[in-house]
Amino acid sequence: MSLAKKALEQGEGILRLTPTWVPRSFCVPGRRIKLHPDDYYSFGGMRGGIDERWFSSTTPAENGPLTSKNEGLSHIAYEDGSKTELFLLKDAIDELGAQIIGSRLWDQYKSWPMYSKFFDNMGPLPHHIHPSDEFGKLTNQNGKPEAYYFPPQVNNHGGDFPYTFFGIAPGTSKDIILDCLKNFTKGDNKITNYSQAFRLQPGTGWDVPPGMLHAPGSLCTYEPQKASDIFAMYQSLVNEAIIPEELLWNATPKNRWGDYELLVKMIDWDLNVNPNLMDNHYMEPKPVHAVADMNAAGYQENWICYRSHDYSAKELTVFPGQTVVIKDAAAYGMIMMQGYGKMGVWDIETPALIRFGQLTHDEYFVSEEAAKAGVKITNLSKTDPIVMLKHFGPRNPDLVIK
Repeated sequence: MSLAKKALEQGEGILRLTPTWVPRSFCVPGRRIKLHPDDYYSFGGMRGGIDERWFSSTTPAENGPLTSKNEGLSHIAYEDGSKTELFLLKDAIDELGAQIIGSRLWDQYKSWPMYSKFFDNMGPLPHHIHPSDEFGKLTNQNGKPEAYYFPPQVNNHGGDFPYTFFGIAPGTSKDIILDCLKNFTKGDNKITNYSQAFRLQPGTGWDVPPGMLHAPGSLCTYEPQKASDIFAMYQSLVNEAIIPEELLWNATPKNRWGDYELLVKMIDWDLNVNPNLMDNHYMEPKPVHAVADMNAAGYQENWICYRSHDYSAKELTVFPGQTVVIKDAAAYGMIMMQGYGKMGVWDIETPALIRFGQLTHDEYFVSEEAAKAGVKITNLSKTDPIVMLKHFGPRNPDLVIK
């Protein structure tokens, strides 16, 4: 029997995953993702600090020529007696397909078509864009929609700039943005002069379609997204740090470098100049079922990312001392945010501090069969709720917002 089959059988349809750490050379870590203070530069100083943890990922990180083997890819931990063997979630899904993610997704995508992450930066990120599928094809990549949720458990402080720039201010011309891009190598190209900033609030979120310019703020962010790591940085100076020019052309084929008009075309203009950005893209949590019914059963579950058909996410809270059975219509990955207890055959717990390379019991992947049958969760604490975030693939059959 293969390792993938053994692991799926051992977990009764639930796979235990290991922490997946990703550095970014252009970021300063916010130090809220529970990595040990000595370990934020474990990839080496040239790689930059670790400011991301990826969840349920079958998508490799695109971090340039120094990218390490399997960077960004989630691993499954299979326990064989006293020995723990690690292998890629991607390999397991490639082998078992519908047995893990269900026939609905496997038949259409032949892969797990999303992943989620924490990104955690002390300051703001540059104003940047994730191209659509149309422009992603130029570099043989998928386009990337994404969503943000700001978990209270990892936002005890807001960092240096808890505001995010979104879009382009109405009335701005394409020629103005074109001039900003042409001035990228001249210092500060001042592109955020032509945008709108919104203060970020823990417990809320935003939807960010492909083609939208955005400069994420300094809250620690949970980010479900399509299975892609495509991006292009359109802002040249952030927090007095120069952004390398190659990141401006990161989503552009080499033979089109210097084609500034192409960069403007990648912007979904109508989306960016929409004066009602908050109405269309801001997200408050929405109850999954009637609140009174959920509370009487010992839990509360909210939709937290629900504006995209490419992914969705829920926040599940199980009250102290309660045992619940939660059913979902689709496979999902999950990460613990608070508390400890049991989930199926597994222990679940929220670590306070994680060493680089250390295994944990805070991240799992639930197969579609197990999700549909119902996952039994027991909160073993008398005082602390269990809180977990759950990320789903495209077109979740359960996603209905009233």
